[in-house]
Amino acid sequence: MTQLADAVGDTLSSAGTLAQNVPGFQPRQGQTEMAMAVVETIEEGGVLVVEAGTGVGKTYAYLVPVLLSGQRALVSTATKALQDQLFARDIPRLAEVLNVPVRVALLKGRSSYLCLHRMEQARHSPQAAQAAYQRALSKVETWSQTTRTGDMAELPGLDDSSALWPLVTSTRDNCLGSTCPRYRACHVNLARKEAMAADVVVINHHLFFADLAVRESGVAELLPTVRITVFDEAHQLNEIGVNFLGQELSTVQLLELSRDVLGTGLQLARGLVDWHAQSAALEKATRDWRLAAGQHKGSVRLRWLDGAPQGLEPLAWTQALDHLHATLVSLGDALGLVAELAPDFQRLLERAQAQAKRAQGFMQAPDADAVRWAEVSAHLRLVESPLDIAATFSQLTAAAPSGAVSTVEPLASDASAAHEDRDNLLPTLTTVKKAWIFTSATLGADERLNWFTQPCGLTAARTMRVGSPFDYGQQAGLYVPEHLPRPADPSHARQLAELVFQAVQVLGGRTLVLTTTLNAMRSIGDFLQSRLDAGSGVEVLVQGQSPKRKLMERFREGQNHGGPGCVLVASASFWEGFDVPGDALQLVVIDKLPFPPPDDPLFEARSQRLTREGRSAFAHHALPEAAVALQQGAGRLIRSETDRGILVVGDTRLTGMPYGRRLLAALPPMRRLSGPAEFTSKLAELVSGSPELPPA
Repeated sequence: MTQLADAVGDTLSSAGTLAQNVPGFQPRQGQTEMAMAVVETIEEGGVLVVEAGTGVGKTYAYLVPVLLSGQRALVSTATKALQDQLFARDIPRLAEVLNVPVRVALLKGRSSYLCLHRMEQARHSPQAAQAAYQRALSKVETWSQTTRTGDMAELPGLDDSSALWPLVTSTRDNCLGSTCPRYRACHVNLARKEAMAADVVVINHHLFFADLAVRESGVAELLPTVRITVFDEAHQLNEIGVNFLGQELSTVQLLELSRDVLGTGLQLARGLVDWHAQSAALEKATRDWRLAAGQHKGSVRLRWLDGAPQGLEPLAWTQALDHLHATLVSLGDALGLVAELAPDFQRLLERAQAQAKRAQGFMQAPDADAVRWAEVSAHLRLVESPLDIAATFSQLTAAAPSGAVSTVEPLASDASAAHEDRDNLLPTLTTVKKAWIFTSATLGADERLNWFTQPCGLTAARTMRVGSPFDYGQQAGLYVPEHLPRPADPSHARQLAELVFQAVQVLGGRTLVLTTTLNAMRSIGDFLQSRLDAGSGVEVLVQGQSPKRKLMERFREGQNHGGPGCVLVASASFWEGFDVPGDALQLVVIDKLPFPPPDDPLFEARSQRLTREGRSAFAHHALPEAAVALQQGAGRLIRSETDRGILVVGDTRLTGMPYGRRLLAALPPMRRLSGPAEFTSKLAELVSGSPELPPA
């Protein structure tokens, strides 16, 4: 074994530094196996893909080797919340325990930071006359005097859904760059500088792809200088990537441009152009374009194979998009008259020209190698993207930047004896290739993890699967209610809601219901709220009725402080990343098998490609997608060695169809509950505190 392998093995052992200094830390064989694979990848270079089951401790499994190696590293996560956790808790705690001097930086996208210039302009916004707006802006202005980072996450009571948020932050479109009068004090630039001087930089996948697409936020500059790149929660990479590596035009972008034109024009060039008329013309053209997309229930994606998105009247659509393009060109002409007066006008001109170019591009035929769709909700968003990120990532991870080996940059931290000892662990790393590590709890249903590696262009990577240390046979049961109708039956949601209602009466809450559609979520949520009133001792929470963060906090409280227990009915974003260890969650109900919608444009285009290649779209795409989503949903139930609970899958296809065996194999090895009587009995045991479910 190498010096680094020895050091990592000792650290993770029962007598190691972590066991002695981190409360609750327990050595886990799977964690050590993963850490050793990470060590090998760091030493030899190349690509490692690891599926690490819930409870393995994958964060420490990659962070310990990274920190002990002494090499510069980039760590990318799926969410800002996990990003903040790594930066503020996990890495500092480990660095202190391991006694390694490390400089850590946090880098987010532009819209996560306060823009001082736009904050100053916000006082002149048309909304400034509103009392609520003035109060919120005053709060931001007061905070701006004391914040060091400008990270909007530090500001309580204001989230990114606030109407004020886009007025005090910048985007790639409206940032003035080096011409900004507050450039020297810019929080985004200061964050970049800290990142360039850091040993470990923590980013998120959205920023990574946004940067790859436009090379403008600092990550592209960082990549050549880091030896190790880690993607945590890597299962989201492909879907995030395809949205950034294509083209987009949206009503949100256009309405922001309209608003900024009016505010900036009235502030800096009142009377030189009829700014009210220009802004109103763009707003009307944008809203007319949205109306041409028709009315739809909820949010839908419309396939777009020829002149117009599916189901839309081609002539009305073409005319609306053509008029929008002409309006943007006219706005560009007006901005050109004043562009030299201030950097703000020059940037507005560039934005108008860029949007006009995109509108013109969407008036042309779709690219044969991409997929195009219209996403219609209250807003309208056009997207043309690649089918996957394989080409981008296979090129990115092929070798060192020039195809040769890379030279390790010296660390930014101050020299010290401890630092020197750490550097001596890897005396040969000055001539090895870059190390790429991809990890998540769910990356596929087969040993080669093809669901993840193929669309990400990583088929040549080393893959490994590390099972969860939890004893699912003892801790959890699986119940498939055979009396329920098939999901296509109109009564399915109602009958499933009845089952949940009866279970909740036994548990007193402690239940998470995950649905595959918003309609099912609303139907089940409405039913439970009508049956479980304030006197029931159970509070029913439904996604969309409160901010996600508040729903999660309330659910985690459970029955603490004498309050009622909770049932949370949710869809989409609650299927993953929602961590509730302990008794607050003991029943997870999944309404039906999470197959991707067959009419989704991306799913359809990928399925057609598989068919052209002579492969089954169902077996090679739909089924693996459902298996990974089912794993994610089921993973909400058992989050620690002491958790106990029951998973209900309200879809008899899981046990009644031949393909159900593949989906069952993707689930943790829970004990099967045979019928309603055993299900009710196990619910009662959970309430009584029975130590465990009987072994299978």
